[in-house]
Parts: sequence; C-alpha cells; structure tokens
Amino acid sequence: MTELKFWNTLTRVKEEFTPIDPDNVRMYVCGPTVYDYAHIGNARPLIVFDVLYRLLKHVYSGQGTASDGSRVTYVRNITDVDDKINARALRDYPDLPLNEAIAKVTEKTAERFHKDAVALGCLPPTFEPRATAHIDGMAKMIQTLIDKGNAYVTTGREGREVLFSVSSMPDYGKLSNRKLEDQQAGARIAVEDHKRNPADFVLWKESAADEPGWDADFTDGGETTTIHGRPGWHIECSVMSEYHLGETFDIHGGGLDLIFPHHENEIAQSCCAHGNDRMANLWMHNGFLQVEGKKMSKSDGNFVTIAELLETEKFGGRTWHGGVLRLALLKTHYREPLDFTLSSLQECRKDMERFFSAGSRYHAWSFVDDWMLAGLTEPYPEVIEALSQDLNTPLAISILRQKAGASGTFNQNDAIQFASTVRFLNLINSKNAGSFSGIGAVSDSASMASLRMPKYWEIVESLRVALSNCDQGAIDRITEVFKNEGEQVVFVGDGNFSLETLNPNQNVEQEQQVKSAIATRLALIAAKNWAEADKIRDELLAKGIQLKDGKDPETGERVTTWEVKR
Repeated sequence: MTELKFWNTLTRVKEEFTPIDPDNVRMYVCGPTVYDYAHIGNARPLIVFDVLYRLLKHVYSGQGTASDGSRVTYVRNITDVDDKINARALRDYPDLPLNEAIAKVTEKTAERFHKDAVALGCLPPTFEPRATAHIDGMAKMIQTLIDKGNAYVTTGREGREVLFSVSSMPDYGKLSNRKLEDQQAGARIAVEDHKRNPADFVLWKESAADEPGWDADFTDGGETTTIHGRPGWHIECSVMSEYHLGETFDIHGGGLDLIFPHHENEIAQSCCAHGNDRMANLWMHNGFLQVEGKKMSKSDGNFVTIAELLETEKFGGRTWHGGVLRLALLKTHYREPLDFTLSSLQECRKDMERFFSAGSRYHAWSFVDDWMLAGLTEPYPEVIEALSQDLNTPLAISILRQKAGASGTFNQNDAIQFASTVRFLNLINSKNAGSFSGIGAVSDSASMASLRMPKYWEIVESLRVALSNCDQGAIDRITEVFKNEGEQVVFVGDGNFSLETLNPNQNVEQEQQVKSAIATRLALIAAKNWAEADKIRDELLAKGIQLKDGKDPETGERVTTWEVKR
C-alpha cells in the first residue's frame, strides 16, 4: 500500500498517516456558511480536500465499512445557523417554523454552492449535514460540558449565555500554539467581566425578544434555565463530526484562518465532552488566497465569486472553465499562500489545452472512464507518489506537463494512462473534454459566422465553458445568439458542438466576396501594384481571413488560398 505522509498542524511535523480503521477512513472538512454565494477563496479548501478525498479513495480502495460500502467517509458540513440568515428568515418567512424559514432563505445559496462544486470538479461528500438539523445535539453536548465543569451559565450585556471555560482545559491553545496566559494579558477584561476568563467563548447565546432562536434547557448548579437563543459557531462542528464520524476520527481539514479560534474551540469542546485527548489525529489547513497581489475585498474591487468566474466576464473579460480554476488553485502547494491572477488563469488554460491534446491521441477521452472503472488503467505512479507526500500537487502537475510534452511518442496505452491521470485529478473528464479542443477544425459555416460576428471566438469559448459547467441557462442564451446570426448549434457529445447555417445563400455571398477580393489582389500583383495588393491582404486579415500564396504545381502560376484565423 502507498505510504501517505502529511503535515499535521497539531504536531507541527510531517508524519505518516495511519488510519484508526483502515476499512473506514474518516475525514471532516468545514464547509460554507450559505448566507451568500461562495467566493474564490472558499473554492481552495473545496478543491484541496477533494483531491485528498480522491487520493484516500484510491489508496484505500475496495469494499469497506463506510455507509456507502467504501473505505472512506467524507463529511463536509453546511453552516446555516448564522445571525444574518436567522434575521432574514424571520423577516421573509415570519409564519414558518424557524428551521423551515432558514431552509427557504438558504435554498438558493446552497444550490449555487453545489453547482459551483460540480463545475470545479469536486465529488459530493459522503454526508453534508446542516447545522439546523443538529440543534438538539448541540444543546445536549453543551449540557454535558456544564455537568463536567467545562461550561457555565452566565448573564452578559446581551442576555444569558452558556460559555466554555478555557481554564478548565489545561492544554487549551495547543493547535494554534497560543498560551492561555498570553491571551489573558491582551484581553479587555472590563468589557466582558461576566466571563471567568476573557478567552471564554460562547456555546449558546440568548436571542432578543424580536430575534429568532430555539428553546434549550440548561442545568447549572442545580438550577434549570430555559434560554431562547442560538448556538455559538464552534459547537456545531463538534456535534456534527461526532454524529457522523465518532468521538475521534482521522482527519480534520479547513482553511488556515480557522485554526484559531474555530478549530481550537472545536477541540476544546469535543475533548472535554468525550474525555479524550484528541478530536482528530491529523489536522490539515490550506493557506490564504489573495487576488492580484492583494487581500480580496469588495472595497478594493477584487472580490469575485465562483459563480462570477464561471458565468460572467467580470474577471479578465471572459468566463472561465471550472477545470481551469481547479488547476489554478492546485498548481500552488496547498499550505502555501496563493495569488489568484489573470495571468495564472491564462497560463492554466494553455496547460489544459496541452493536456487535452495529449489525451486525445487514440481518442482516449472517449473511453478512459470505462477503462478506469474496469481497472484497466491507473494514474501515473509518480503522480500518486507526489500526492502521497503532503499533497504535492505542483509536482503532480509538473509531471503532467512533462508527459504532455512527450505525447508525440505516445502509443495507445500511453495516451490512456495520461488521460486517466488527468481524469484522476479531475481537471478534464469525458464530459468536458471538448471544452479544451481549442479552435479545432471549423466548418465552412463556422468560418463564415466568425466573419459576421465580431466576438465569434469569445462566444464559442463561452459556450464551451457553459457546456462544461452544465449551465443550461447560459447554453440557451448563447444558442439563441447564434440563431439570431443565422447559425444552428448542433451538439455532438463530449462537450463539443458544431454550427450549421440556417441560410446557405448568406455563406455563398460571403465566400464570393472573399474570392472577388482575392482575384482583385492577384490582378494587382500581376500589375506589380504591391501597395494596393498588400492593402487588400491587410483588410482581409483584419476581418479574420488569412491568405496563403503558393504556386500551381503544373502551371507555376501564383495561387492564393484562404482560411479563417482566430
């Protein structure tokens, strides 16, 4: 079996991964808060831990004891308990029970998140629990913490609260390497004097009379108090991870920004509630992402959502294929900071076209999925080895570039193994392969359409992206644009399409115009009027028509052919 080694944030060393139960490797990753659409920074952990999930399923393949019969369980939660969400639920659906109102509010954003995840090539997790479905479990764990002396009921300026007592956990701060006394020294004790320790954090907070919430009973010091309120942020992951993975599991992942306070507080809650010294054995965190060298912010104008990248021209004046975005977020090691730039996306687009071309030999994209499913081909061992060493995706991508550069020597098995490796990383698959075929061979109809439509190639690219991202709305809009220009889009499978003219006479007229201009130019050349001949050539080139001069092999006379150039 392949040896896996990963950097552990908890121990601060790269260590060999040994699962608690090899027949059910268990991983939990913090998912999105579905108040709004996910931004490109949210995409990084989504993609990074998807690659890890794929690697684990590859190494621990076969039948296991996970709920789906495999040997890997992947849990990624959805946070739908949030003050902004709650307020909107109360405002928009005052007559519905709170959980139902929240479901209505978050329906669109959760659906958009799932659509983004598919476009980015991510597998669905085994379980995707919502915080609202585990309110009772949160109240129960909070009561356990009170009973064990790790939490207490108190009253602050905004009402009653249940707080976790950080002093009750001797090694609090171990994950983030923060000493409790250092946190106390910098705290404003007078502002929160209802706390036993300034670092104590909220487990349950009372809601105002006009705010939504849930009723929960808590008994502290023999006195039972009903608090109409909502849970703190950290408790939900402790409860949901236990529900699906048990008290201690193998891997917990998320962004670097979650180490403190979120993950630190998860550990405190879970370990104290269960009497364990670990919540998860391996903690993995991806680095920060900035856009064009700056921290992403709406005020700087560089805030961009995944949906905007996929479906609008906000970034770089064009839409972007989900596979290109995926590659851009994997070519930097997951623990390193990443600068998301237009030049990087452009470079990744070229890489994807090279990968497509290399995997197109012997039509490998057409049947690579079937071969992989049947076990007839495997990803390159050196790529698996690179990923096995702390998810070294930059090295894996470098290997693919080297292989693509030597694709001229591929036999059929070589082409299929290359395609299966790209498919393993899910940069390109059989459904979206056509999106990276570049211009390809254009039909006469397409050639003529490109002369009539100033942004023809940009529209073609947008249609390829829409097909890959399964964006039916965009597909319909672009198809209508072509129809208005007299072109019928014919879908031919594998994410590709062709154009057929709805008005053949229109193409004939355009061809005659081009041929007439060529004849005029040849006459000018015969008369040695080079300046006017060059003028016609340049005018045609400006329209996207490139002329090629040659000689008739029999007569030796000058002949000119033409083609439409992108």
